[in-house]
Amino acid sequence: MSIDNERDLLALMRIGRIVGQTLQHMGAALQPGMTTAELDDIGARFLAQHGARSAPILTYKFPGHTCISINDEAAHGIPGPRVIQPGDLVNIDVSAELDGYYADTGGSFAVPPTTAEKQRLLDTTRKALQAALDVVRAGQPLNVIGKAVEKVARPAGYGILRELGGHGVGRGLHEPPHNVPHFFNPRARQRLTEGMVLTIEPFLTTRAIHIKTSDDGWTLRTEDGSLAAQFEHTVIITKDKPILVTAV
Repeated sequence: MSIDNERDLLALMRIGRIVGQTLQHMGAALQPGMTTAELDDIGARFLAQHGARSAPILTYKFPGHTCISINDEAAHGIPGPRVIQPGDLVNIDVSAELDGYYADTGGSFAVPPTTAEKQRLLDTTRKALQAALDVVRAGQPLNVIGKAVEKVARPAGYGILRELGGHGVGRGLHEPPHNVPHFFNPRARQRLTEGMVLTIEPFLTTRAIHIKTSDDGWTLRTEDGSLAAQFEHTVIITKDKPILVTAV
């Protein structure tokens, strides 16, 4: 969507703050020994307390309120009986709706005790997201996002998952532009416009650049079993720095 008025802005910022707070709340509750279903329930209750509804359930009938993915699972992991172990990398993706507006955020967490390798992957992925946020401006082509991510990921020796890009969001969970690449794609020349709402969410891995779908039909894994991490914000494009809708 594109922000057209003050009502749009306030409504989008409201749901953005809620999903951002939900992510932080779930991350703070994350501990070894709990199941992913228990972690999802924490997020579900927090969303309900704030009047928000799970976007994956509303949009796709996803079998969970949030997506919880572990280690080589890059995205769309189904909450269930899996027990979170010490040393796991856990990605939590929260998207929700309130009063007809949607926002989407995500982040990866290292369950102690972690390793230097895992922490470096997390730090670099967070740095890649920030690099992209630093360059998005109205008038720039869409591919500045992937170019910025590559400048961080490639020298560090990390892969960027090709199939998992950002997307428009606002009046629905997934809107145009439907694929915002996090690698440099010279064909992604659509111009960013003032008021445009989209997600920026680089997925970095220790090796892989492609994913495969698990037998459950939802969970997306790295094709070679390598570790994956992701950080995501919903943003509003301006002539200057973007507005971080999901920052708290």
